[in-house]
This record gives sequence, structure tokens and C-alpha cells, in this order.
Amino acid sequence: QVQLVESGGGLVQARGSLRLSCAASGSIFSINAMGWYRQAPGKQRELVAVKTTSGSTNYADSVKGRFTISRDNAENTVYLQMNSLKPEDTAVYYCNVAGVDYYTGEHLEFWGQGTLVTVSS
Repeated sequence: QVQLVESGGGLVQARGSLRLSCAASGSIFSINAMGWYRQAPGKQRELVAVKTTSGSTNYADSVKGRFTISRDNAENTVYLQMNSLKPEDTAVYYCNVAGVDYYTGEHLEFWGQGTLVTVSS
């Protein structure tokens, strides 16, 4: 069993910054990608940013130039640095990890519990 523990959410003023973190622990598997999704009130969950183990990165158009996704050297923690925050960034942010079981090759995916980010004007 893999567990993802998120932290870093909170209340922040517009134009401010927050840094989210997501730490993976538990069963060993080969991580291919770690990313962040968010769901605003009354909206569909959307991809915010994703980073693969090979180094490729992708961002939603709405956060390009403001958010940065990164992983630590151990590749078991993913961060989301959020700068120049806007009220429309308000949402619950979810960490996602995708990979492959070392022994069976089965594709695995896990989600964090979510952390609330509220941006006030």
C-alpha cells in the first residue's frame, strides 16, 4: 500500500505564494510520474502540473509562468511552488503518483487526501 501525504495548503492573499508538498511512502514501486490536480467548487477536477521521472514537465495553461512543479533527489516527494496566486486558483489540490509494480509490471496510481488552497482578493 502506497500512501501520499499532502501539506502546505492554506489561506493566502492574491499575488502571494504557497508551496505544496506530497510525500509518498509504503510499498515499493517504480514511479513514472508525479503531479498535481485541483478541483474548484462546482468545477471538474483538472490537471495542474505533472513531472515524469525522465524529466518532462507539463502545465495547465492557466498556471503557466506562475506555478512550478519539482521533485526531490529521492524522487519520492513532489512539490508545487505557486506564485502570483489569483482568487481563481482557489481549489482543493490533489497529489497524484503513477507508476509500475517492480515485479508484475502492473500500472498503479495513487491519490493524496487533498489540501485546500484559498486565495483572497
